[in-house]
Amino acid sequence: MAPIPFDVEAVFPELAGTAREVTLLYPRAGQPGPGDSSIGGPLLWPAGEPWPMCAEPDHYKPLDAPVGTEPVAMVAVAQLYARDVPGLLFPAGTDLLQILWCPLVHEDGQYAAGPRLHWRDTARTAAAADGGQPPSPHTADEDFLPRPCTVSPTPAVEYPNHDMPEGLSARIGERFEELREERGFDYFDVATTQQSKVGGYPSWTQRPDWPDCEGCGARMEHLLSVTATEAGRGRWLPLDERDPTRNQAATPSWQAEADPAVLGSFGHHMDLGGLGGMYFFVCRTCPGTPSAHRYDC
Repeated sequence: MAPIPFDVEAVFPELAGTAREVTLLYPRAGQPGPGDSSIGGPLLWPAGEPWPMCAEPDHYKPLDAPVGTEPVAMVAVAQLYARDVPGLLFPAGTDLLQILWCPLVHEDGQYAAGPRLHWRDTARTAAAADGGQPPSPHTADEDFLPRPCTVSPTPAVEYPNHDMPEGLSARIGERFEELREERGFDYFDVATTQQSKVGGYPSWTQRPDWPDCEGCGARMEHLLSVTATEAGRGRWLPLDERDPTRNQAATPSWQAEADPAVLGSFGHHMDLGGLGGMYFFVCRTCPGTPSAHRYDC
């Protein structure tokens, strides 16, 4: 990943204090194991704990016959170990985050997969791990079935996109245009990210919809975005995945193109409704670390 090509807060002092640390995950098709951080890979699962099944009466496959009453096996979406993602804060006594979801649309206001989060202690889980294969869902919406991907957690700093302070984008929009004309790059392309990540700002494609904690009423913290898009060009493209046939020294970071030989490995191949994503949130104040999710496309 190339350094940012300008000082955001010097050019746009109105954005002072809005920078956030983020960990970009860069999912790439591979063969992760249960001991690896991954998206769509196998989970380190306790032998004595049944695999989660979804029996919600409102889940369905769009344009298909009714799903029926048989519970649907949930699928592994993400597994993150604390050792791999130092920027991710874990509840006391845990160092492993696992996310699964029911791969069907749910009529819960989000009209997407129905997720569950598990925070675990790695040592305790590994001591009684189940080495078998989890059940596969007997039916699923292909939009919510990830292919196994390794991840390369990479720390960065980003600035707000859709989460810009109220009215600010409109007030400085003309200066965004001037930046593009004068320097050849766009603020939104080099200072904001819309890809799978931990922390930072949610990768909204539509208007922000932050949830409030049902327990304390406070706005929840963005934990993780799982998105349909990954950077295939530009500043956020990893340096070692650039097209080797192009003169990298003469190519500005915001014009970099991916190596065609590796481009097919990018991402988990979930459409998520097109170009959208699933965004996970937590409250770190209330007992049990309550969570919520949002979906847009």
